[in-house]
Amino acid sequence: MSSTEADVVVISFGYGHEAAPDATITLDLRHAFRDPHVDPRLRYMTATDRPVRKAVLRTPGIRALLKTTVGQVLAFRKGPSAGQILVAVGCVGGRHRSATTAHYLARRLRRRGLVVDVQHRDLAKPVLTR
Repeated sequence: MSSTEADVVVISFGYGHEAAPDATITLDLRHAFRDPHVDPRLRYMTATDRPVRKAVLRTPGIRALLKTTVGQVLAFRKGPSAGQILVAVGCVGGRHRSATTAHYLARRLRRRGLVVDVQHRDLAKPVLTR
């Protein structure tokens, strides 16, 4: 599927690599949600690894954020000039929180019948050191 065919494009990214993409909705996960990067066992893993996904989904507030963001997307889709919605989900490195959240947001939106394209801009980039 190309991005032009999608109702919604969800892109994960890391603020530490480059600026946030222009988006309809931007979720900045850097300060409000625990970073799996601080756990040495998870640091070099990504959202493709189950332990990272579990750690992110266990973070207090993340499921409420997913639910709220689905509501925001649906509200934008009902607007009189609704076109494609771009949701940018960012954390520091783009490997843990943002990529996991993007994946699960897309899953919830698909359950609502939307065609969703997920892109992970920085998932394969090197781990950032602090």
